[in-house]
Amino acid sequence: MAILRDPRSKGPPVDSGDNAWILISAALVIFMVPGLALFYGGMSRSKNMLNMLMMNMICLGIIPIIWYLYGYSLSSTGTDNGFIGTLDNILLRDVSGDALRDVFFALTFASITPALISGAVADRMKFSAWVAFVPIWFTLVFIPSWAWVFKAEGSGWLTERGSLDFAGGTVVHVAAGASALALAIVLGKRTGWPKEPMPPHNLPFTMLGAGILWFGWFGFNAGSAFAADTVAIQAFANTFIAGAAGMLAWLVVEKLLDGHATSLGAASGIVAGLVGITPGAGFMGVNGALGVGLVAGAACAYAVRLKVRFGYDDALDVVGVHMVGGLVGGILIGLFASPSALGGEFEGGLIEGDGAALLIEQIFANVVVGVFAFVVTFGIAKVLQSTMGIRVELDDERTGLDQTQHAETAYNS
Repeated sequence: MAILRDPRSKGPPVDSGDNAWILISAALVIFMVPGLALFYGGMSRSKNMLNMLMMNMICLGIIPIIWYLYGYSLSSTGTDNGFIGTLDNILLRDVSGDALRDVFFALTFASITPALISGAVADRMKFSAWVAFVPIWFTLVFIPSWAWVFKAEGSGWLTERGSLDFAGGTVVHVAAGASALALAIVLGKRTGWPKEPMPPHNLPFTMLGAGILWFGWFGFNAGSAFAADTVAIQAFANTFIAGAAGMLAWLVVEKLLDGHATSLGAASGIVAGLVGITPGAGFMGVNGALGVGLVAGAACAYAVRLKVRFGYDDALDVVGVHMVGGLVGGILIGLFASPSALGGEFEGGLIEGDGAALLIEQIFANVVVGVFAFVVTFGIAKVLQSTMGIRVELDDERTGLDQTQHAETAYNS
């Protein structure tokens, strides 16, 4: 993602075509939230469908208000401190015009990131605890992580060290995936897991959700060029190729290991490829995107199987897809980054660069954000557990969260 401008700086005017593309891209990213809700909801059990939709959609209520109050200012402004922003622009004070456009485009990324975590804790977390968790997590994990990578004028400390993240692979996917692991560990396993089968209840919804996510991801990645230019075109092409490659790679692994290629595997593979290309979408050519998609699809297909071996109940494979896919994509920038393909002024990867410097920085940045997110989220979850409690009662879990948390049912017979 292009670094957000400091609202106090005076840059050249942006033409109406760029404005239109970025505003359309923002709308596409917002559409990803209900797409994610359907993707996760279809994978859940029918008695928890509405709860999963609500866990996702509530993020569109909470995060925009926090972003307006202080989130943007603390995450994105000022150039003197590489770790956190300033309070100069709370309530979006002195933010207008092109800067306001950029602020609200970034807000769409901020809104979907905590929603990603919800899939790991499906079927068993109190809705009230989730509503408390989201703003605390956003303040203590997302805002600092964003500042390290996307703060104004490239002043975040990880960016200043030399790491690259075009559209949020580190801040969005690695941070959310690592946080999902921590929250799932504290919350504990679903009753009966893994011995009791808990298959998805509506795979057509999951496939529809994957399609909406792919559609919205063009805004997520190509919109992060902050212009309707050749970089946006390259990011658009890379997004298409990586999603396709991720689907095929996942299905091949699934066929080899289980003997079947499933619709759930196809949907998951698409998302894995898209997650993988997100950090490098504007830093490599189509050949690199193909490689990232294939590796991410295969790696995530293997990774989702590890939860049973290691005993953590990541209900809808957030860790296996988003954390692992984000790590794969972020690190492979160190191999495939191609200034010649983009005409960019950034360091090339091992194939095109002069050494392993970029690869080392990519590993460092992704590990730092992942460890930070895991540790802080673990602490947040423990505090909430000891105060308000985070897990529903056993009877409520067995009845289903739609009825016990929301007094509704998704399907009336």
